[in-house]
Formats: sequence, C-alpha cells, structure tokens
Amino acid sequence: METVEAREENVAGQGVEEISTLRSALLLAALLAGNVALALGPWLVRLADTGAVSAAFWRLFLALPFLILFARVAGQPLRGLPRKTLAIVAVGALAFASDLASWHIGIEMTRLGNATLFGNAGSIILLFWGFIAARMLPRGFDWLAIVCALGGAAILLGRSLEISAGTFVGDLFCITAGLLYAVYLLTLQNERGQFGSWSLLVWVSIFACPFLLGLALILGEPVWPTDWTPVIVLFITSQLIGQGLLVYSLGHFPPLFIGLALLTQPAIAAAIGYWVFDEVLSVLDIVGMLLLGSALVVSRVAQARARRRR
Repeated sequence: METVEAREENVAGQGVEEISTLRSALLLAALLAGNVALALGPWLVRLADTGAVSAAFWRLFLALPFLILFARVAGQPLRGLPRKTLAIVAVGALAFASDLASWHIGIEMTRLGNATLFGNAGSIILLFWGFIAARMLPRGFDWLAIVCALGGAAILLGRSLEISAGTFVGDLFCITAGLLYAVYLLTLQNERGQFGSWSLLVWVSIFACPFLLGLALILGEPVWPTDWTPVIVLFITSQLIGQGLLVYSLGHFPPLFIGLALLTQPAIAAAIGYWVFDEVLSVLDIVGMLLLGSALVVSRVAQARARRRR
C-alpha cells in the first residue's frame, strides 16, 4: 500500500510540475505578446497625425519617465557614468535615433509586412559583420541564412519596384534602419555588460530625443499631435509592453524558438496591411517573406552558436 509519506511526495511533485508548466506557459505568452505588441508599431505610426520622425520622438520621450522608474526599481545607477562611456552611448543613441527615423519614414512609404521584415534585418547584418570581423568565410547554416536573405530581399524589393518607385524607396529606408540598428547594438555591446540595461536605455533616450525632435523640425513635420491616442498607444505597446516582455522572456528560450516567434511580427503587420490599407500580397510576396523570415531565424541560431564557441 502507498504510505502517507509517499502520497504526500507525489502530491508535492505534481504541484511542482504544475507550477513549472504554468511558468513555461506564462513565458511563452510573454514572448508572443511582446512580438504582437511590436507588430502593431507600423500601423500606429501610420495612424499618428504627426510626422513619421515626430512619432519616433514621442515614442521615446513619453517612455522616458517609465524607463527612469524601472532603472531605479532595479537598483541601476543613473549617474556617475564615465565620460568615455557617455560618449559611446551618445554615438549609439544617434544610430538608434537614425534607425527609428529611417524606419518610421519607410513605414509611411512601403507595405507594413516589408517594413517589419526589413526593420528586423539587424540580426542578418550582424551575421555578415561577424564574418568580416573574424576574417572568415561563412559555414553551414551561415550560407543558408545568406542565400535566404538575399533571395527574399531581392524578391520583396523587386515586387516593391513593380508597385511603384515610392514603395521601393520605402523598402530602402527600412533596410537602412536595420543597418543602423546593427550599428547601435555593436556600439553598445560592451556597455550593456557593465551597466544595467534600463539605465543605458535612459541615457540612450536622453541623447536620442533631441536629435529626433531637431530632425522633425528640420523636415518641417507636424510635431504636436491633435489626436494623442495613436502616439500614446505606440509608446505603450512598442517601448513598454513590447520591449519589456521581450527582455523578460528572451533569456528563457533557445535562439531558434525566439527567431520563430519573431516571425509573428511580419505576419501580423501584413494582416493589418491587408485589412486596413488593402495591401494585397501575391504568392511571390509570401515566398519572399518566408525566405527573409527564414534568414532571420537561421541568423539568430548561427549567432548563438558563435557566442558559445567563444
């Protein structure tokens, strides 16, 4: 017969297993919810009655008080950063601000699915940079990522050029944004290990906001919204919910799973583009998106393997 002690151990074991299952489900929900929140960004940029660069300014500026609060709650210092560090952060912040400006401009000109895919191309660019820095040729999965990236980008760019020169230029703006985001990550990769991520984001926003505001004024954009709803929802979904949930969940999943979850963003953006803006995708468009999306997934796996080899 089963003893009382054995029964209690079984009950306790089931309880631990249920907690572990619930935690895994919550982490998965956080990862997917973060990607869904970020996928709404391009739609909200179009809905904002400010200029594209002005929307990027409000996105960072409105989130700044919350970032300061998060840094203080996490016990991360906001003062006392060395001048050299601040100078590096300023360079990275300018790259990030330029990334947002270029991406938001591209969103206004091309299809939402294209904008989301090309805007996330930073991981592919980092893969190329890794080969250059290491002075080595790609191997195995690396070649697969390159072929998928070039093939998918060629198809999507070709389709955009067929639609109009404007959508093609919009794609180029989004690709530029992906390049600038890679520059931002490379510039601050060492500082991220020395200082808290929240305090670093605070300083990035402090440097980036004046640049974005000045650029919006130079471009003659309307800065002050008449309808605050899209701008407020943009900073909440993209900066707080999207980034926050991703930061919370990314460390708990393998790179392949993260890469696959990333593909929910262009899928949702393309669906919004179809339903709201009548952006119809052909079979060739879908093939291009699948190829470029596959390159994003493979590049994340390749980068994780490279980090483990170090």
